[in-house]
Order: sequence, then structure tokens, then C-alpha cells
Amino acid sequence: MTKAVRPPAPISSERATGPGFADRGTESGEPDFTAIQQSPEFDRLRKRLRRFVFPMSALFFCWYMTFALFSAYGHGFMSRKVFGSVNMGTVFGLLQFVSTITIVLLYRGFADKKIDPQVDKVRELAGADKE
Repeated sequence: MTKAVRPPAPISSERATGPGFADRGTESGEPDFTAIQQSPEFDRLRKRLRRFVFPMSALFFCWYMTFALFSAYGHGFMSRKVFGSVNMGTVFGLLQFVSTITIVLLYRGFADKKIDPQVDKVRELAGADKE
């Protein structure tokens, strides 16, 4: 079954204030999404998330482009033997997996400490925990 989704409410110029904004919802019991989006708690949540996601994405993109450029133009370096039949290209390729797993683990710790408590606070203010 699908639930009917209402269109977004027009953006008001005033920000949500007070102890909570759960009572500002619609007649059908849905929270006031505009008030949630304009609340300082939600704004803080978005800023925290951006402070992690954008720098980490840029760092990974630079690391990946280094690998791609060395693969395309640094044949001498990438074909250099490290040990046995393993060359630098293989090591760089495996390090892509290591860096991806590292980023996932870093994000998991970041989300547990910084994001999830803020999400819980926004949910509480929105009255989403009252179901």
C-alpha cells in the first residue's frame, strides 16, 4: 500500500521556535515539514552532516583521480614490482577498497556520535516518536 503524500507547504518567513513544533502539523496528524526544515535544530543537523560529507567526498575523489591518472599516464610507476608479481597498480587498486571501508567506518562513528543524537532531537521536536 502506498500512502498519499501531500504537496509541500509554502515557505513561511518565520523560523520554528519554542520547545517543539509537533503541534503545528496538519489536520491529518502529519508534522509541519516546513517548520521542521526551518528549525535551528534541523539546520544544525545539516551543517554537521555537510562538514563530514563534503570534505570526505573531496578527499576520496582526489585519491581516486590520483589512481586513475597514474593508471592512464604513469605506466612506469604503476608497473613497478613491489614483490613477486604484485605491482604498484595492484597495490593502488586494493588501497581503493581499503579507503572505501575506512570512510564507511569513519562515517559510522561520526553518525553515532554527532548525527544520530541530533536526528533524535529533531524527531522528538517534530513529534515523530509519539506513534
